[in-house]
Amino acid sequence: MTLSLHIHGAAGTVTGSCHRLVTPRGTLLVDCGMFQGPKSLRALNYRAFPFAPAEIAAVLFTHAHIDHTGLFPKLTLAGFRGRAFATEATRDLLHWLLPDAGAIQEYDVERLNRRNARRAEPTIVPIYTRADAEASLSFIESQPYDRWFEPLPGVRARMRNAGHILGSAFFEVEVDAAPRPLRLVFSGDIGPGDKALQPDPELPGRTDVALVESTYGSRSREPMSEVDRRAVLGHELEVALAAGGNVVVPVFAVERTQEILEDIAELKRGGKLKGAQVFLDSPLAGRTTEVFRAHRMSLSRSGGGHAFSGGEFRLSETVDQSRAIGRIRAGAIILAGSGMCDAGRVKHHLKDNLWRTDSTILFVGYQAPGTLGALIRGGAAQVRIHGEEIGVRARIRSIDTYTGHADREELVAWCRPMMDELGSLLLVHGEPEGIDGLSDALALAGVERARIAAPTLDEKFVFVHRDGRWMATSEIGGVPRLSPEVANARRDWHNDYAQMLLDIRGALQAAPDDAARHRLLQQLRRALGNGGR
Repeated sequence: MTLSLHIHGAAGTVTGSCHRLVTPRGTLLVDCGMFQGPKSLRALNYRAFPFAPAEIAAVLFTHAHIDHTGLFPKLTLAGFRGRAFATEATRDLLHWLLPDAGAIQEYDVERLNRRNARRAEPTIVPIYTRADAEASLSFIESQPYDRWFEPLPGVRARMRNAGHILGSAFFEVEVDAAPRPLRLVFSGDIGPGDKALQPDPELPGRTDVALVESTYGSRSREPMSEVDRRAVLGHELEVALAAGGNVVVPVFAVERTQEILEDIAELKRGGKLKGAQVFLDSPLAGRTTEVFRAHRMSLSRSGGGHAFSGGEFRLSETVDQSRAIGRIRAGAIILAGSGMCDAGRVKHHLKDNLWRTDSTILFVGYQAPGTLGALIRGGAAQVRIHGEEIGVRARIRSIDTYTGHADREELVAWCRPMMDELGSLLLVHGEPEGIDGLSDALALAGVERARIAAPTLDEKFVFVHRDGRWMATSEIGGVPRLSPEVANARRDWHNDYAQMLLDIRGALQAAPDDAARHRLLQQLRRALGNGGR
C-alpha cells in the first residue's frame, strides 16, 4: 500500500476539513468536517465519501467546530467502526454540537420538503438526524495534550494546544517508514496570540510535511490588548443603542459567544451599556457555555469564565422566548446563532431588524463567501431569508477583534520551527487570497516556493524520500482546476452566479496552455449539466 495523503476538504475554501492518511498498516482521517457556505458548496456534503468509510481505522479531531467534525455521523452511518480521538473538552463540546447539527438538518429538510411538495419535486432526506449524531458520540474517546498515543499500528500521534477554541489541538503524527520515520503536522486552526480565553498556541517541532491553515494568510492585524478589545466592543454597542433600535450580533456557539459575554459583563460592571437588555438566543450556546464553565481552569484567565455563568444576560431556551425577543423594539443586544447567518435563530432576528434604519447588525466573526452573513456585510441591498426578500436598511458594522485565527505574521512565526527540515508545506483551509498571501509570506521567510502547494479537492499526494527529505508529491501534475464549487456542485444561481463567473475567469487565466483551458471548459460543461438551469 502506497504511503499517501488525500485532501477531501478545506481545499481552496475554509470549510469541509478532511484529510486521509494512507499507511501500510491502515488508514486514518484527520477531521471529518461539513462544507458550509453557499448552497453549491454545501451540496458536497451529500456526495458519497471518496473512500470506503469501513476502511478508516481512526479519526483524529483537531477541534469541535462543525466544519471539522460535522460529517462524522455520516461516516459512522456509512460503515466506520474504528476509534475517534479528541481532547476531553472537544469531546464534551461535540456532545452538544453534533446532535444540534443533526437537528438543524432535520428542520431544514422538513421545510424544504414542504416547498418541494408544492412544486411537485422529489423529497429529500437529511444527511443524518439528531439520533444518528447521538449514536456517533460513542466512537469518540479523549486523549490528553502532549502525550503520544497509537491511533493505529505503526502510527503515533499527539495533540498540542492550538489556541483556537476550547479544546483545540494540532496533531503531530509520526509514521513508521523507511529510510526513517515520516513526521507530519496537521495544524487544524491556529489561534492568535493574546486571545480572550485561550492560551497562546504551542509551536511544532521537527516536521517533514505540514498541512497548515491559511484562513487569514493575507491579513495582518494590529496587536490589541484585552482592555482595547473590550473598549472597541463597548463603543460599537453604545453607538448602536443610541441609534434607538436593537443590536443583532450573529455568533458561533463556541468561543465567540463566551468571549463576548465575558466582555459585555465587564463593560456593564464598569458602568457601560446602562439599561441594555442582553439576550443569548441560542440553546446550543447556552449548553456549550456550561462546558466552558466545567473546563474554566484551562482558560488563559486562571479560574476565569465566571461572567458567562449568567446574571448579566438572559438565556433564551424556548421558541416562545425567542419570539418574545422579536417583539422588543429598542435597547436589546441579541447574541444569536449561527455566526454566518445561514441557520439558527439569528435569521429570525435579521428578518425583524434588517429593514429598520435604527437597528444595527454587528458582525464579530469570519463570513465565508456566499453565506448570508457575507452578503449582508458586503453591502447587499436586499437578501432572501426563509423565502422572503428583506431590504437591508439597518446599520451594518463589523469588528475583527475576536478572531479565532492567527494572521499572516503569526502563521509564519508558527511555521518557523519547521522550516529547516520541511520537505513540503500544504496550504489548506483558506480562500485563494489567503493561500496566496501566506504562500508569499512563507517564501519571503525562507521556504522554497517549490515546497509550497495549495491542494485541490480530492488531490492525492504520495510521500517520497529524496535528497535526505520526505516530500509530498502530487499525482495531478500541477494542472489548474476549477474551484470545488464550480467543478463538483450544483450552483445556487440566486446568490452565486457572479462569483461563478469570477471563478471561471480566474481559472482560465491561470491555465498554462490551450490543453489545460480545454480541460477546464470540459469541467465547466459537466458542472452546468449537474445543475445549471
